[in-house]
Amino acid sequence: MKNKRWIIMLLGLSAIACHTNKRLANHLPAHIYIQQEGRENKAWKLIWSEDFNGTKLDTTKWSRIPAGTADWNRHMSQDDRCFRMEHGKLYLLGINNPDTTYDKRPFLTGGIWSKGKFAFQYGRVEIKAKLGSAQGAWPAMWMLAELDKYGKYPRNGEIDIMEHLNFDNIIYQTTHSYYTLDLGEKKNPPHHGTASVDAGVFNVYGISWYPDKIVFQLNGKDTFTYPRMKGVDPSQWPYDQPFYLLIDQQLGGSWVGKVQKEQLPVEMVVDWVKVYQ
Repeated sequence: MKNKRWIIMLLGLSAIACHTNKRLANHLPAHIYIQQEGRENKAWKLIWSEDFNGTKLDTTKWSRIPAGTADWNRHMSQDDRCFRMEHGKLYLLGINNPDTTYDKRPFLTGGIWSKGKFAFQYGRVEIKAKLGSAQGAWPAMWMLAELDKYGKYPRNGEIDIMEHLNFDNIIYQTTHSYYTLDLGEKKNPPHHGTASVDAGVFNVYGISWYPDKIVFQLNGKDTFTYPRMKGVDPSQWPYDQPFYLLIDQQLGGSWVGKVQKEQLPVEMVVDWVKVYQ
């Protein structure tokens, strides 16, 4: 009996050591979730979620997106007026800047990302949200690479789960990469699709991400698939590394057009986020 207990203990320690060594061998921090090989053939299991049930943003999971120089983040702000949490929902707002004496930008927008706090490689993402509409409104849910495996943007790729423009009754679901942007390979294979939507009600936006394809979804139904191709430039598939999540209410830019300030504020309401592997 004593020998049996020792054998069980040794087997347990061996399993722990194997798991630990695998983590150390990959040199990955604890906030990065790598789907085990072959797991894509089994039922999804919830690995991470956010219900926004508190009164403040959970900073162990999210950070407010800082301002930048690109169209999408030009108006990003840390201002509390761009964020609100109530009744189990997160509100991300695009507003007219109430005071341009310090911050000269005409508009301020709110967005969150899980950069440095949660990232994953392969799995299923679902985000339940309601989108506001206004001229120049550009709400988005998307993903960028956590570890910078291939170099500067766009070499690590971008996965746009959902983008909505102005008062459109469609959403855009897209992949961007060096292959699509710099090499201009946007049809081999097609790198984006659209789906009809009633943006003003709650919908579930998502993807199922596999080692050989990304399947875009709306309310649980497949809408567009981007496959991994053989015999093309390897930059076609940078999607073999961990990505983090971004959810933001953007305003203005060359794609969405000028902002109609009289139609602000505009808001995106996020009910929950779930990630499965």
